[in-house]
Amino acid sequence: MINKTKIIATIGPSTNHPQLISDLINNGVNILRLNMAHETSVEKTIKIVKIIRSEAKKKDRHIAILMDIAGPKIRVDFSNIDNEDIKITKGSIYSLGYSKMNDIPINMNIEFENIKSKNALVKIDDGNINFKILNIKNNILKLKAVTDGNINSNKGVNFPGLSLKTPSVTPKDKKDIKLGIELGIDWFALSFVRSEDDIKFFLNCYKNSKNFIPVIAKIEKPEAIENLDKIIEKFNGILVARGDLGVEMPLSMLPVLQKKIVKKCRVKKKPIIIATQMLESMTKNLSPTRAEVNDVANSVYQGVDAVMLSGETAVGEYPIETVKMMSEIITNVEDEMLTKIINKIDIITDKDYRSAIGEAVKSISKHLAIDSIVVMTESGSTARIVSHFRTQVKIFALSPSVDICNRMAMYWGVVPIKTKNYLSTDEMLLNAEKILLEKKYMKKGQTFLMTAGVPVGVTGSTNMLKIQYIRD
Repeated sequence: MINKTKIIATIGPSTNHPQLISDLINNGVNILRLNMAHETSVEKTIKIVKIIRSEAKKKDRHIAILMDIAGPKIRVDFSNIDNEDIKITKGSIYSLGYSKMNDIPINMNIEFENIKSKNALVKIDDGNINFKILNIKNNILKLKAVTDGNINSNKGVNFPGLSLKTPSVTPKDKKDIKLGIELGIDWFALSFVRSEDDIKFFLNCYKNSKNFIPVIAKIEKPEAIENLDKIIEKFNGILVARGDLGVEMPLSMLPVLQKKIVKKCRVKKKPIIIATQMLESMTKNLSPTRAEVNDVANSVYQGVDAVMLSGETAVGEYPIETVKMMSEIITNVEDEMLTKIINKIDIITDKDYRSAIGEAVKSISKHLAIDSIVVMTESGSTARIVSHFRTQVKIFALSPSVDICNRMAMYWGVVPIKTKNYLSTDEMLLNAEKILLEKKYMKKGQTFLMTAGVPVGVTGSTNMLKIQYIRD
């Protein structure tokens, strides 16, 4: 069974071994994520990329590698001082800033500009420990603890209601991006995106490189919500990072925000990913909660391209079981109700060949009971657009480029297949039929709808539809 909604699994100490990566792929993972916020060794990153490519090749599978760039994540920093943690007492006063002389030192020398809200807070460790901001002086915050608890080094710090001046990419980010380009990873994700301009460093890097790697914006800041339409337009995909977003904004707003972001991406035909705490309880337990199962199912109902596992597969005790569970949830939802729900979303047809073809493909496949769709693509763009019309049947995307096949592993409902370059449409049809039969994706007596471009091999020339019956 091949699920249409894709699964992203994060690699970490629990899964950074060839056999475990192989098991993840076997159980339904389509994209493997490298979280650069926790990766400092270039050698380890290179090794993991090689393992992923090797295991995917052994299985004749196209697996995308998503390099998640950390961005300006502010963390508690007790390095170079005696403290391993600090006990926080409710009602007590503390100082927070870059200097090690502060009660709570942080890892970045950021500029605190002004307090935007009378309810401005400092939240540490995903909001488990909160402080009220009393004042700002000499770039140091004076805080009053609202809750008790212990703060350990490296815990995340959020500043809802406080205006900060931070860079879009840090020096480490720049090194990681250049490494990702050298390694030929398939997708980037950038954390803490605030505006459409945050993609500029990537685009400047691509000017000096032959490769273009699509960039996904992670939505986890209030500023990103304010600039959402422009961010969707500029970036190549969107990831709803509900962890930090739920700390920066009221938790009660998350369901509405998720639905709004998904719909906007669906309309603009941009890949959309839902992430954070999807099956969090399976980090330490063999079974998820009922609420988590419903959370994953709800994302599938909304028609997202992918759902993502973070700590569950990076540091969890049951990474393979978690992937199996997610795959089972997706399968059950898609079998019973998926197409009925996702087809209700109106997709705007742009004035171009690919969008017109995508709309026609959906209509024809539905009314003529087509068994599969075959997309011949040089760049992957036609596969992406056909995918976002959410057809009821599977989409087999054939491309002569391994890189494009890997990239297409992100797209909803798309099964990437590597082919050779063809000289004519007749040769394409015959070989497509042969490949689908050999891989047992289709059988004799079935019908597929093919879309391609004439002349053959020219990017952006999609202009043909043909119905092909596989004869006995």
